[in-house]
Amino acid sequence: MLDYKLLHALSVVVDEQNFDKAASVLAITQSAVSQRIKSLEQTLGQPVLIRAQPLVATSIGKKLLAHYQQVKLLEQDIIPEISGDKKNETITANIASNADSLATWLIGAIGDVCHEYNVAVNFRLVDENRSLNYLKDGEVFGALSTHEHALPGCTLDKLGDIQYLLVASPSFIKRYFFKGINEQSLARAPAVAYDQKDDMHIKYIEQTFGLKGGSYPCHTVRSSEAFVNFAKQGLAYCLIPKLQIQAELTSGVLVNLMPEHPIIRTLYWHHWILLKGVFKEFSTAIITRAKQALENQ
Repeated sequence: MLDYKLLHALSVVVDEQNFDKAASVLAITQSAVSQRIKSLEQTLGQPVLIRAQPLVATSIGKKLLAHYQQVKLLEQDIIPEISGDKKNETITANIASNADSLATWLIGAIGDVCHEYNVAVNFRLVDENRSLNYLKDGEVFGALSTHEHALPGCTLDKLGDIQYLLVASPSFIKRYFFKGINEQSLARAPAVAYDQKDDMHIKYIEQTFGLKGGSYPCHTVRSSEAFVNFAKQGLAYCLIPKLQIQAELTSGVLVNLMPEHPIIRTLYWHHWILLKGVFKEFSTAIITRAKQALENQ
């Protein structure tokens, strides 16, 4: 039998990354927090927490946290029904998303659900190739991802294809690509990446032009909207979803540099199999709106 008081302590310690802060959240002493973690480990006969910086759950610890998060979701769904206080109970929904989806269709997808329920949505923004880590660790109930295989205990729905175009402003083209796009001009033209782990641009340039990453200037900008502004201001050329810049392409503010070489990525919605109430409604809304948006790009 699992003691959920102990699982709660483990969850808070990992979230707060500090035993003292966890004690404050739990309204108990630091030694009591440590004792709860030790009791959990003694019950299981193995460690659940790697006591280092940062504090990291072990493999079994992550499985316990994933289970605990699912239990919390079920509680959030059923308690308002039991208490008859559905309108006043705040429900927390954690979703892992790539920045591009959040900047285009995702907020519209969850809008109706947020209006109907008293809900707080927490987004974990991460590249769509790495978003399943949050779902695997139980930190979110659903994740947008390019992976086509479901995790154990989860299922997925295919949403559609995202087209990424390599674009730049006319002034940028005039300054850097006046003799065409080639290895020489790319070596001095500034690009944009979302973060240090974002390798979409690097792979595209290497596969198309044979130019290695690190051999040309590249801004790091952790904002999908900022990508568009960087391109519009003539500060960089970059890969942007066609869905996000259709008006700019039509007006000529941005130009598709490689119309014959778009990047196509298939997007999937991964989520826990057992979804009810507001979480099921979120899932349905995300699937419906994403398919509509991706079909119309």
